[in-house]
Amino acid sequence: PLPEVTTKKRGRKKKTKVLNLIDRLVNYKASVCLFIKNLCVPFDNNLAERDLRMIKVKTKVSGCFRSEEGAQEYLTIMSYIGTAHKHGINAFTAIREALLGNSDIIFN
Repeated sequence: PLPEVTTKKRGRKKKTKVLNLIDRLVNYKASVCLFIKNLCVPFDNNLAERDLRMIKVKTKVSGCFRSEEGAQEYLTIMSYIGTAHKHGINAFTAIREALLGNSDIIFN
């Protein structure tokens, strides 16, 4: 239902959570339904959220990274392991091959 009109308050009227969701779905309909037209687009973004979750957990456990260089190195390693996992390669195997100089194994 639409919000009740009151004469005492100025500005925009407060909407319910359901109305806000409906407005967002209407405004972003093309983006929300893109997976129907393009089969390469995933239905949800859970994969991206899972990639970020490990960084948040690492930050929560240790408090922060000691330096920007350490953070960049951690992100590089996690990105490599994440790509290996997405290609069906075990993280240990991917790291071992990278240390042996065969880092392109994840792209085969």
